[in-house]
Amino acid sequence: MTRIYLEVGPKKVFACSLEWPGWCRVAKGEEAAIDLLMEYVPRYRVIAGRAGLRFEPGDPVVVAREPGSEMTDFGAPFAIPELDQAPVDAETAGRWVALLRAAWELFDEVSAESPEDLRKGPRGGGRDLSKVMEHVENAERAYARKVDVRHKPYKSREDRDAMREELAEVLSRPWQPPQTTGWPPAYAMRRTAWHVIDHLWEIEDRR
Repeated sequence: MTRIYLEVGPKKVFACSLEWPGWCRVAKGEEAAIDLLMEYVPRYRVIAGRAGLRFEPGDPVVVAREPGSEMTDFGAPFAIPELDQAPVDAETAGRWVALLRAAWELFDEVSAESPEDLRKGPRGGGRDLSKVMEHVENAERAYARKVDVRHKPYKSREDRDAMREELAEVLSRPWQPPQTTGWPPAYAMRRTAWHVIDHLWEIEDRR
């Protein structure tokens, strides 16, 4: 069994895994979103494998539905599930951080191997590679502030890597409610991993 929740917007639905951060897909309708999530099992398996984890998910089981918004329809998971208020033990947090680190590594590798000019079209619109990379890094810095990791705009790759190390250290800690930051750690992990992975797959699809 694979526990997922659905974020139901006015027009689109996100299906997101609770155990595998970043494994989220959006489509028009609940069944379509779940079907698309399962279609991406082979691609997420690459990330899990890089993290040293075996990824053989069972049948998806919807354990919660959250009301979405225009942001859901825009293509970003925006609702914070009540389930993210559950405690997170050290083993789970460490496993999640391993997946996030794997996503970072693969994003950097794929970016390094891809041309600046990416194919235009609905998958990612008109942004070329450097703009996609800049967007991911700026969004990530904003997400980090939601768990009190604050860094000034990057002047070098070393600055970016320092922020990532601090974020990974914070998210690797066990957590107990009550929530004292803008986002609970489980949601911060899922949103950050989703954003990196979504654009990783975008670059792969458009190069």
